[in-house]
Amino acid sequence: QVQLVESGGGLVQAGGSLRLSCAASERTLSIYRMGWFRQGPGKEREFVAAIRWSGGYTYYAESVKGRFTISRDNAKNTVYLQMNSLKSEDTAVYYCAAAASWSGSVYYTASYDYWGQGTQVTVSS
Repeated sequence: QVQLVESGGGLVQAGGSLRLSCAASERTLSIYRMGWFRQGPGKEREFVAAIRWSGGYTYYAESVKGRFTISRDNAKNTVYLQMNSLKSEDTAVYYCAAAASWSGSVYYTASYDYWGQGTQVTVSS
């Protein structure tokens, strides 16, 4: 059982930056891909970014391309989400997720096996 713990959320002004971290509880040999999703007030959970643990191939939602960067640190079993040029519409609870296999679309919540508890990001305009 993989446990994921997010950190780094908070309140930031529009145009500012935050970096989220997600630490996995065990060696990532059992993880194929890790991703970030977010859920805004009254909205469904949506895909933000993902990274293959081996090879580091990345995926991004169109709404965050050029502003957000996902990366990983193999030695620390940690994935990061650097968020720049934040907008009020980025306000949401951000969730880290891990997929144990390659099956399923990278963009769908159902393709991930483990989830963190979420961290709140609030962007003030």
